[in-house]
Amino acid sequence: MELNRLNKLLEFIKNEPDDEFLKYALATEYLRLNETDKALAYYEDLVNNHPGYTGTYYHLGKLYEALNRKDDAIKTYENGMKVTKEKRDNHAFSELQAVYRQAIGFEEDDDDDY
Repeated sequence: MELNRLNKLLEFIKNEPDDEFLKYALATEYLRLNETDKALAYYEDLVNNHPGYTGTYYHLGKLYEALNRKDDAIKTYENGMKVTKEKRDNHAFSELQAVYRQAIGFEEDDDDDY
């Protein structure tokens, strides 16, 4: 069943190679199948070629963190916050801001010290 879904997505992407939703779906499916290299390639393709596809930044950042690439994760969150702010996507911005703060070690209680 899992490979069947993957095969369907791969068939669809042949007909629509620049479809950002299909790329995102493939990245997510590969990640679910623990094929992190392929997931990473699709997520990176999305941020490089479809920077307005805001859902990518969170998942790419989390994947970078899982791969012990913290600096790449932080940069991805920063870029994502910039894009989501420009698009006025407040929900995505707040999610990215939360994981960004966690990644840089910002504690909510830190505000109380000022």
